[in-house]
Amino acid sequence: MKELIKITSILLVAFAWVSNVFVEKASVFKPGEAVKSDTLKKDAETGLIADPNFYMVKAQCTSCHSSKLIIQNRFTRDGWKQKIRWMQAKHNLWDLGETEKQVLDYLEKNYSPTASVARRTPLKNIQWYKLDQK
Repeated sequence: MKELIKITSILLVAFAWVSNVFVEKASVFKPGEAVKSDTLKKDAETGLIADPNFYMVKAQCTSCHSSKLIIQNRFTRDGWKQKIRWMQAKHNLWDLGETEKQVLDYLEKNYSPTASVARRTPLKNIQWYKLDQK
C-alpha cells in the first residue's frame, strides 16, 4: 500500500510539472514578452531602464520633472518628439540640440507603446438562431 501511495505521488508531481510546461508554451504572449520588463536592468535612483543613452535622458529630463512622468507614459518616437516640443513651448525647455536624437532613441526603444492582449479576437461566421419571445 505504501508503494502505491509513493508511485501515485510521483505521478502527480510529474503530471503537474508536465502540465505547467505545456501551459507556459500555450500562453497568448510571445516567449519572454511577459518577463521582459522584469529582466531589464533599471537605475535604482530613477527607475528608468539602463541603456547606453540612459545618462543623457537622466540629465536632460529629470532635472525638471520626475522620472515617473517618463515611466508612466508610452509614446511613439513622433509622440515623444511632440511632447518635447510642447515642453519647449509651454515650459521653457531648452533646445536639446544634438542630444535630442539620443533622447528620442532611448525613449522610443524603452518607452514606446506595447501590444497587449486585452480581449479575445472577434467571432466570425456566426450562425445566429431566432429567440422565441414569450
